[in-house]
Amino acid sequence: MSNAMSADDAGPGPGAPPASVAATNTPPHVSRRKPRIAVFKFASCDGCQLQLLDAANRFLELAEHVEIDHFLEARSRSVPGPYDLGLVEGSITTPQDVERIHEVRAQCRVLVTLGACATAGGIQALRNWGRIDDFLSAVYASPQFIDTLATSTPIADHVHVDFELRGCPVDTTQLVELVTAVLVGRRPRVPQHAVCVECKARGTVCVAVARGIPCLGPVTQAGCGAICPAHDRECFGCYGPAEAANLVSLTGWYERRGTPRAELARLVRSFNAWAPAFREEGDRLSAGPAGTDVESSP
Repeated sequence: MSNAMSADDAGPGPGAPPASVAATNTPPHVSRRKPRIAVFKFASCDGCQLQLLDAANRFLELAEHVEIDHFLEARSRSVPGPYDLGLVEGSITTPQDVERIHEVRAQCRVLVTLGACATAGGIQALRNWGRIDDFLSAVYASPQFIDTLATSTPIADHVHVDFELRGCPVDTTQLVELVTAVLVGRRPRVPQHAVCVECKARGTVCVAVARGIPCLGPVTQAGCGAICPAHDRECFGCYGPAEAANLVSLTGWYERRGTPRAELARLVRSFNAWAPAFREEGDRLSAGPAGTDVESSP
């Protein structure tokens, strides 16, 4: 991906939604159909949907301009599509998910993925480095009844996605900004810089420099407000890799300062482990300095 937000540069840009969505720019005295919004869940913890519910007061300002026709986390009532805007949480982990995401895509004029699960496969993508049969036999008494895929993959691996909103979970302010921008027909204004900028903005001392803690802040997209470094903890990459992130340089610096490669491999294999930049670096670190395997569980 060329940046942290666009899932497919060849597709319709997030700043140019269909006319039916942009129609909310129409003066109030002109009668127009309200844009229809739907929220869908796949394999996830529901955290991003809960962020949507937590932002309810902010969404009240938008309520008179939209119809939320499908959101099972909030209510059982569901109105069939098509929808102007579809918000998708979760990754693809079952054969049924693969079929359903194509159905969802067909129903939504604009499709937006929310959070690390939908944009990068989520924490459950750690299964991608293991053997699914081992996991099934360890967890389930009768694994033969479980129908699942061997991998957890992001939505964009299966259908065209118009816009991605990063985070684990997503930030409520960015979420409101995203929905507002799509409805009025402009590009969402979300951060594209690294977490380090947020540390500087809030006056947080760099944990990597001052305390020698391996931190992913320099290579992670901003959006969280640098919560972890503010509490003397490393950044775990919840918002995924920043644009043009140089992980080889960063992890090399940490390694020269004494951090074991196995620890660095575990650091990049977290919430966004299957994001291409983190995945490639995790695999490189796990291979060892001379191509030898480094013991590192996902």
